[in-house]
Amino acid sequence: MYEEKSFETTIGGKTITLSTGKLAGQAGGAVTVRQGDSVLLAAATMSNKPREGLGFFPLTVDYEERLYAGGRIPGSFFRREGRPTEGAIITARLTDRTIRPLFPKDMRNEVQVILYALSSDGETPLDVLGLLGASAALTIADVPFAGPVGTVRVAK
Repeated sequence: MYEEKSFETTIGGKTITLSTGKLAGQAGGAVTVRQGDSVLLAAATMSNKPREGLGFFPLTVDYEERLYAGGRIPGSFFRREGRPTEGAIITARLTDRTIRPLFPKDMRNEVQVILYALSSDGETPLDVLGLLGASAALTIADVPFAGPVGTVRVAK
């Protein structure tokens, strides 16, 4: 595990806290982002060797929101989470399209960014926290990333 560090800032009257060193110690970079009662874990990692024969950059961004993060537990017979929601897919795409241009054009190492909603207060936009967390996780990971990036929600 890494040394525990925390950074706190206030934007628009709301405090955002970025912490590292507690969770996902085997990832190249891992950050928890908190605003209000919403908490999101962002983890980033890169393969050691480039993949041969690829004509593109293999970046994978997954955003996972579990029902328990919002205080709901499935009551059906199967008790499964199922497929990602449309909002989760859009959040992953938003993050991908923001960070993809910040990698070297000739890079062929696989990079994975996992955004995991741990809790949600229903007020804080988790897509904004996800992009902040992804940027911070990539910045502290051993990944050639020309970031960080910042994000805010201007209108609802």
